[in-house]
Amino acid sequence: MPYRCLLRSFQRIHGDSERSSRRLAERKCGTGRGRSYVAPERSLSPSTTVDESRWANLPPELLLDIMRKIEVHSTWPARRDVVCCAAVCKSWRSITKEIVKTPEQCGLLTFPISLKQPGPRDLPLQCFIKRDRAASTYRLYLGLSPALAGDASKLLLTAKKIRRSMKNEFIISLLANDFSQASDAYAGKLRSNFLGTKFMVYNCQPRCAYPLESDLCLYQKVFKTKVSPTVAVDDLKLATIIYELNVLRTRGPRRMQCTMHAIPFASIQDGGTAPTPSTFGNGIDDRSCSSSAMRDEYPDSISTGLCEKTELTRSTQVPLNLKNKSPRWHEQLQCWCLNFKGRVTVASVKNFQLVAAVDPSQSIPSAEQEKVILQFGKISKDIFTMDYRYPLSAFQAFAICLSSFKPACE
Repeated sequence: MPYRCLLRSFQRIHGDSERSSRRLAERKCGTGRGRSYVAPERSLSPSTTVDESRWANLPPELLLDIMRKIEVHSTWPARRDVVCCAAVCKSWRSITKEIVKTPEQCGLLTFPISLKQPGPRDLPLQCFIKRDRAASTYRLYLGLSPALAGDASKLLLTAKKIRRSMKNEFIISLLANDFSQASDAYAGKLRSNFLGTKFMVYNCQPRCAYPLESDLCLYQKVFKTKVSPTVAVDDLKLATIIYELNVLRTRGPRRMQCTMHAIPFASIQDGGTAPTPSTFGNGIDDRSCSSSAMRDEYPDSISTGLCEKTELTRSTQVPLNLKNKSPRWHEQLQCWCLNFKGRVTVASVKNFQLVAAVDPSQSIPSAEQEKVILQFGKISKDIFTMDYRYPLSAFQAFAICLSSFKPACE
């Protein structure tokens, strides 16, 4: 009896080994369908090809007229129709890019790349931030306030605070629940030192670890089924934020200074312009509209993207410095006051206004020196307003405001 049991166990082990070897051979030959199996490319059906050609072959005059009527919508969620039209096909996207202007020109946020482009020059873009203490998350919305915006508020960016041993980081993402730095939704991060008095703003760069052209086809087949690549995303320092240490608050109100490495000082002079990127950095702006047209429309995004433009600015021009506007002491209220023009209703040490730090020797008009580029203030327990304008972008302004939530700075 024990001999029979031993024989059966040997037969079972031998059968399992044969089946595993057969599966391995099938995978090597390409006949099996394992987890890494990639189905062969299939040609589109005639009906799909006909439907695509119908939309793509519309007269440009008709497309232009359609897009002009749709682009009239200046608020969300009605502005979502503009993004949907850009996702139809390549011809529709090209027409959309001709009509939709940058936030500096039209004062509207449409595509993800708009979050990293300078804001309007005339009037600031009004946003608000919601803080979730339990989840350590901060969400940036487009709108006056939660009560006034209602359903028209649009989620722009989300940040999550991650505590580490010697530093703290705020991971900024386009999505509400995706904070992976390898994800396409990754926008950048804010990193603080141990004391919480110095912060660095980092922007995501385009991934440079691409294969050679000869291995491009094999690379696409191998990584086609992966959700997020394993290549680490390198970051580029955009700004440095420094708070003056004031533990006992004996030096008056909080003082801060921001050095914008990606924005030259000449941008606030007459005729000056700030760098305006055309790609998001990790391709999310292209994939949000048309993944198939990404290589056709942006073939040089790796070499001529935001990375090289920012490095050129840092190496050849003087960066723009921002400082907080000094408040005035109110004798009747017995507190420091700033004019937020009704956008801030609760007194807090976190409230601030940033203006350009200009030397007397520099030829900058006084009106330009007093112009508030970014203001941030509290309106309820966990609701804060954020208004920014040229030359800052929404991403840069949001990162600066996140540094105000650090307790060590108070």
